[in-house]
Amino acid sequence: MPQVNQQYIADQLQISRATVSRCFTNHPGINPVTRAKVFQLASQLGYPYMEMRASGKRKSTAQKTLGILICSSVEEYFRPDYESPGEEIQAGISEYAQLHNLKLDLRYVDPTDKTLECPSYSQIEPLRNRDWDGVLLIYPFPREVIDGIGLRFPMVSLVEQYGSAQFNCVDVDHYKGIAMIVNEMVSLGHRQIGFFTKAYEVEPGWSFRRFGAYVEKMTRLKQALVTENIVNVFPNCFEALEESYDHVAKRIRDGVTGWVCAADHQAYDLLAALKQRGIGVPRDASVTGFDGIHKPSGFSQLTTAVVPFREIGFNGTKRLVDMIDRRFGSPQHILVGCQIRSGETLSTPGCANGKAVGIGKSAASKNESA
Repeated sequence: MPQVNQQYIADQLQISRATVSRCFTNHPGINPVTRAKVFQLASQLGYPYMEMRASGKRKSTAQKTLGILICSSVEEYFRPDYESPGEEIQAGISEYAQLHNLKLDLRYVDPTDKTLECPSYSQIEPLRNRDWDGVLLIYPFPREVIDGIGLRFPMVSLVEQYGSAQFNCVDVDHYKGIAMIVNEMVSLGHRQIGFFTKAYEVEPGWSFRRFGAYVEKMTRLKQALVTENIVNVFPNCFEALEESYDHVAKRIRDGVTGWVCAADHQAYDLLAALKQRGIGVPRDASVTGFDGIHKPSGFSQLTTAVVPFREIGFNGTKRLVDMIDRRFGSPQHILVGCQIRSGETLSTPGCANGKAVGIGKSAASKNESA
């Protein structure tokens, strides 16, 4: 492998070496998105930009350093087929940090590591030595890890952690997004609507919250909740994804006309699996998502709830700095709104020509979305 240095990072991102250098020195003229991409690639490659900066001129006592922990394998985070929401979150973090002269130290941790004594945590020297001023968490973390970090640093999670109350969080309003999607599907005439998710290494609180929103909205609209139409939530769980895809295909053939997926990447994978099984979307069934990631090549545009990830990153960083400056106060859970983006995967049931219907073009525009 070639030597990893600033020129190598510049070549990989097709930018100048001067731009990379300015990213590491908090130059005010650098685009926050570019800066986030530089930090992200540097962390992925193991380039020790924080240590190299510290070995130069003396650190200003007024400049804060924030640790950013991403609970994901590097391979999963940088999947070439799907955009990672974490990239937009990082852009928001970078934007706030640049405006307020903050240093950022980004690290990936193994989702299978359950405590701070596990390798991916114990090998992070600033975490071990408590050198950061505060920590931002991206993606769900094991409960014991959250508790351990919370004892060492001011901490803000940029996705709500399941089962943990005593922490600060900035997240999306899951209920609002799911409610708008279910409301539209019912208004279009769907009466059998399923919910699809999958299992993860760390318990996905965001998935459960979106499922809870689905249950509440379906109940409010007096739609039947059928156990067989709820996939990979207890008790209807499957050991393998292919089994769950087979189950969804069977339920569609049995009359289920619409599926709410807990995330866009799940929905796009489901679209591909249904196509392999001879089921057309939205001809035979509608599929919706949640997150608003960019459409992968070769797929129809998904109808989905678009999450303002960059806003979450920006506001989460602001909240963390407020905590560092004022260590006491009640924990805050801040929820930001989301918008529905019309796509090509939602139509009226039994639509013969498969023509999609956009959000707001049905009777749903007359109804409340929540």
